[in-house]
Amino acid sequence: MIESALVKKNYSAKTRITVKSLISAALVALAVILPQIIHAAFGASGGVQWLPMYPPVLLGGCLLGCAWGIGIGVASPAVSFLITLAFGNPMPAAARLPFMIAELAVFAAVSGVFTKKIAANGWLAFPAVLLAQVAGRASFMLLVLIFRSVTPFTPALIWSQIQTGLLGMVLQAIIIPFAVMGLRKFLNRDKND
Repeated sequence: MIESALVKKNYSAKTRITVKSLISAALVALAVILPQIIHAAFGASGGVQWLPMYPPVLLGGCLLGCAWGIGIGVASPAVSFLITLAFGNPMPAAARLPFMIAELAVFAAVSGVFTKKIAANGWLAFPAVLLAQVAGRASFMLLVLIFRSVTPFTPALIWSQIQTGLLGMVLQAIIIPFAVMGLRKFLNRDKND
């Protein structure tokens, strides 16, 4: 969606890459900061319930497309892990990190598939986010099933966490599409308005 808006306004390729890089960096920073805020406000269980790393990644996919979104999805938990590791309490935990990287990459890839369609019709942000959420959580569960002999996670534990996070996912499924539609409207405004 961002690419479409920048191309429509005749920005150079260098400027488009710069803008997308800055947006990506901001979204990764947000994905690192939001979990810290949620954990401070709601404790360790707040992350499982409110899923604070998901919104920036979903925004990244919807706004920037698959490739940039996947970059955000992979970088967010990795950067968060490295920064919080320096303080002795890594988030996400090391055992969870590869699963979250894969899950968030799926979130971004699925929502990113819709980016050009969202540029044409903002309402398509709703199915983009919903399908990304379902695919991402399903990929997490599938990976746990595949690697259950070498991971501390069980399908029952992940299913329990999915159920705990349903409220957070429902709120995100409403808020993120409206945020994307608002940004779309802002990007497509006429200079004469």
